[in-house]
Amino acid sequence: MEKKKDKKMEIELTKEEAPGTYSNLVMITHSPSEFVFDFIAIMPGLTKAKVVKRMILTPEHAKRFSKALQDNIRRYEELHGEIKTRGKTDPQQPFNYRGPLPEA
Repeated sequence: MEKKKDKKMEIELTKEEAPGTYSNLVMITHSPSEFVFDFIAIMPGLTKAKVVKRMILTPEHAKRFSKALQDNIRRYEELHGEIKTRGKTDPQQPFNYRGPLPEA
């Protein structure tokens, strides 16, 4: 019987995406079939902010993403100390958010 060869996936990062996109707020909404992450950059002194990147994930992928993020935060804090957060986390949608509304 022939052994399956380990196939390695090649992942390309284009020069346009390589610098990344800055975001200091993310609004998360969901429906039965998807999670929508709207990444937003809020600049001091401005009364309007725009979504700079939108990512749409399946519920399964969103859960894997959450676990991977939690694992990376744990490892980061082991090396660099606890990440301090300022203020309370408000579960209500702040600002005048005109994105998709949750449908769960």
